[in-house]
Amino acid sequence: MELIVPVLLIAVALISVITLAKSVRIVPQQRQDVVERLGRYKRTLNPGLNILVPFVDAVRTKVDMREQVVSFPPQPVITSDNLVVSIDTVLYFKVVDSVRATYEISNFLQAIEQLTVTTLRNVIGSLDLERALTSREEINRHLSGVLDETTGRWGIKVTRVEIKAIEPPPSIRDSMEKQMRAERDRRAAILNAEGHKQSQILSAEGEKQAAVLRADGDRQARILQAEGQAKAVRTVFDAIHQANPSQKVLAYQYLQALPQIANGTANKVWIVPAELTKALEGMGGALGGLSQMVGDAPTQQASADASAVEREAAEAAEAAAQAAQEIHNEVRVAEAQATGGKEPQGLPAPEPVSPGSLLNDPADQRERG
Repeated sequence: MELIVPVLLIAVALISVITLAKSVRIVPQQRQDVVERLGRYKRTLNPGLNILVPFVDAVRTKVDMREQVVSFPPQPVITSDNLVVSIDTVLYFKVVDSVRATYEISNFLQAIEQLTVTTLRNVIGSLDLERALTSREEINRHLSGVLDETTGRWGIKVTRVEIKAIEPPPSIRDSMEKQMRAERDRRAAILNAEGHKQSQILSAEGEKQAAVLRADGDRQARILQAEGQAKAVRTVFDAIHQANPSQKVLAYQYLQALPQIANGTANKVWIVPAELTKALEGMGGALGGLSQMVGDAPTQQASADASAVEREAAEAAEAAAQAAQEIHNEVRVAEAQATGGKEPQGLPAPEPVSPGSLLNDPADQRERG
């Protein structure tokens, strides 16, 4: 009897603890517990402390309300051009209604997987391989719309569907790599040709501009040279016009130029013509007539300079006459040697030129008379 009482007390205490444990339920954050009473849905326990009727209420399922990620294994799919490709997908979803997710479908995760596979086969079956490889965004959008519409009545919201990889057969991959390599080679050849073309165009434009600049520089140089020559001619003409030289001064200038004429390497014989006086007289007369046409008259300073020039002209004329006589004698000796001492039959010998004939020209005599 004494042992029965402690056993009863222990049994009561144990029952009390079990009852308390079954009547108190603590639900963590982002989770909902579906409670059934006598096998029928009673209520949903929210996060926090909840009180249940022990031995009457029972938790059917514990539903995670957070967004979940599920990666499905690769699925073989046939494209519209009869090629088998392997597609990996990733699904993002969350439970928005724990009651419907519990009672509307037995295993919503498996249902979502099968629905994704069937929808993916329908979408890829209407596309060829090339379009399937380049239309991932369109495929994802179509999958997300179909899954969201179907899983809505299950209390599940599909937030995003992504295709991780589309793997074509190895032979197709090799063909695609060759095609891409050929396309890259073609683009490289086009770029090289375009670069060569641009290089030739730029070179031609550079040569054109250089030729234009050289021609312009040559033209400017010729213009400047012509302007310089014109300025030099004007300067000389103005100097002669201001000095108003006489015929004797011109004759003197001519006599000074005669040694330079005879100083050439090709001049072996220099003959002074007998008509030198007449030539000088003609040149002086022409220049004198030009000065009379212009209306210039020698000034006093010019007359004084002219007298000094006449003296120098007389001296130069005498020296020139002597040089002409010596050259004439040398020519006669050379002719005698060439003819063997006989007089040459031909033109008569020119008369000797005297200094007086160079200076006392008829024009000068008329001026003094």
